[in-house]
Amino acid sequence: MKKLLYAIIALAAVAAYAQQQFSPAHKLQYAEHAIAKLYVDSVDEEKLVEDAIVGMLKNLDPHSSYSNAKETQELNEPLEGSFSGIGISFNMATDTLYVIETIGGGPSERVGILPGDRILKVNDTVIAGVKMLNSDIMRRLRGPKGTTVDVQVLRLESGRPDTIDFRIERDDIPIFSVDAAYMVEPGIGYIRLNKFGGETHKEFAEAAARLKKEGMKDLILDLSDNGGGYLKASVDIVGELLPSGSLAVFTEGNNNPRYDYFSFPSQKKPLLEDGRLVVMINQFSASASEITAGAVQDWDRGVLVGRRSYGKGLVQRPVPFPDGSMIRLTVSHYYTPTGRDIQKPYTKGNSDAYAHDIIDRLNRGELMHADSIKYVDSLKVKTLRLNRPIYGGGGISPDVFVGIDTTENTKYYRQVMAKGLINRFAIKTVDRDRREILKTYPTDADFVKEYTITDAQLNELFEMAGAEKIEFNKEEAELSTPLFRMVLKGLIGRDIYDSSTYFKVYNERDPMFIKALEIIKSRQYDDILKAPK
Repeated sequence: MKKLLYAIIALAAVAAYAQQQFSPAHKLQYAEHAIAKLYVDSVDEEKLVEDAIVGMLKNLDPHSSYSNAKETQELNEPLEGSFSGIGISFNMATDTLYVIETIGGGPSERVGILPGDRILKVNDTVIAGVKMLNSDIMRRLRGPKGTTVDVQVLRLESGRPDTIDFRIERDDIPIFSVDAAYMVEPGIGYIRLNKFGGETHKEFAEAAARLKKEGMKDLILDLSDNGGGYLKASVDIVGELLPSGSLAVFTEGNNNPRYDYFSFPSQKKPLLEDGRLVVMINQFSASASEITAGAVQDWDRGVLVGRRSYGKGLVQRPVPFPDGSMIRLTVSHYYTPTGRDIQKPYTKGNSDAYAHDIIDRLNRGELMHADSIKYVDSLKVKTLRLNRPIYGGGGISPDVFVGIDTTENTKYYRQVMAKGLINRFAIKTVDRDRREILKTYPTDADFVKEYTITDAQLNELFEMAGAEKIEFNKEEAELSTPLFRMVLKGLIGRDIYDSSTYFKVYNERDPMFIKALEIIKSRQYDDILKAPK
C-alpha cells in the first residue's frame, strides 16, 4: 500500500514539473511543429509562424507590429538618412518616369541626366507605358554602392525628342528631413521637417545656422503632417530650442523603469534658445513631433498653432530576427516634461476603431471648430515656467486653434486631383516653358512674387479633365480656382527650382502658416506666453 502511495506521489510530482516546464512559448512551438508534421496538406511553415506573430501582436496595442525582411528594409530606409541609388527625384506621368530633379553631386547629375528627362528603360526592361508599380521601378534603380545600371532616357529639347543612353554608377543618396528652410521676411525664418530620422538633427542645425547668418531672430517650425520617427532625433531638436539640461521627455513601462531624456545642444549654446518660436502642428503630427511640440509647450518656450496632434504616446523597440524581419514592440509610454501621457485611447485588438479616429474628429467638427474640442479637467496640468493650464490625453492641443477650411476643396477639384491631372499639367508646362520661366524669373523669389496661373492655363487643365471623362462643374471649378492656381504654381515652381519653392507658394495661402506669422509678429505672442493672474 505504501509503495502505491509513493508511486502516486511521484507521478503527481512529475506531472506538476512537466506542466511547469511546458511554458506558453513551448506550447506555441509544439503547436507549430505538430501542424507542420501532421497536417493533412502541405503548409508554408514560414508563413504559419509569421501569421502567428501577427495574430499575437494584433491583440496588443495598435503600434506593435511585425514586418518581413523586405518590409523592414523599406520601413527603416527613410529614417536612416541614405540609401544606394542613382540620385533622382521622380514622378510618374502617364506611365512614364519623369525626372523632377537630380540630387546635387549625385550619380545622375554627374553623367548629365537633367530635370524633365523621361526614363524609358532600366537595363533591358522597358518601364515606360507598362503601368509598373513605383516600388518595382525603385527596386531596379536602387542597388549596392559601386554597381552600375544602364538607363535609356527620352529628352525633349525645343520640342525635338531624342533618346540617350546612360550608364550610372550607384552611390549613397541622402534622404532629407528638411523640406524647406527660408527667410519669410527680415528676422523671421521658416523650417519644415517631414520626419525625425538619423540625420534630422544635423540637417536642422545646418538650416538654422544658415538662416541665422541671413538675419533670423525668430523661427516658425512647421511639424504639420510630420508622422515622427526616432525619439532621439526629437530630443536632439529640443536641445537646440531649450536651455541645456532641460527635461525633454521621459519614458516608462511595466518592464522598463522611468528614463529621463534631457536636452543637450550640439554647440556650447542652443542655436535657438533666444527669440520667438511658433510651432505648427496638425492631426497628422505624431510621435517625435509630439515630443518636440510637448516640450516646447510644457516649458513655455513658444506658441503652438494648428490642430490637436495625432496622439501617439507609445514607444516601440525594434526586435530584429536573423532573417532580416523584425517586431516593433511597444515597451513603454512617453510623457512630456509635465507628465502628460498624450496617447489617445484605444481598445486592444480593435485597430479599426483606432484608425478611424481622424475621421471621427472630422465628423464631430473638431477639425473645423475649436468649440467642438472637449477637454477633460482631470487631465489638466500647468506649464513648468508660467503655470499656464494645458491638457493631456489624446494628443497635444495647440495654444491657438486653426481649423480646416474645406470651402475650396470641391468634388470637382478632388476628381481632377485624383486622376493626377494637376501634376501632369505641371509637368507639361515645365516641359514647354522651363527656359522661358527661368529667363523671366531667374530666382524662385521672382517666381513666387510674379508668376501667375492664367485663365487660359486653367481652361487647358479643365479640357484635360474633360478628356478623362470628368464632367465639368462650373460652380465648383470657380470655387476651387484659387486652390487650382496655388497647387499648379507650387508644383511648377518645385519642378523648376526646388522643394522650398512649393512651400513658399503654399504658405502664402495656408491659414495655419498665416496665423503663425501673425502671432510671431504681434503682441499676441506675449499675451499667450504670460502667467495667468
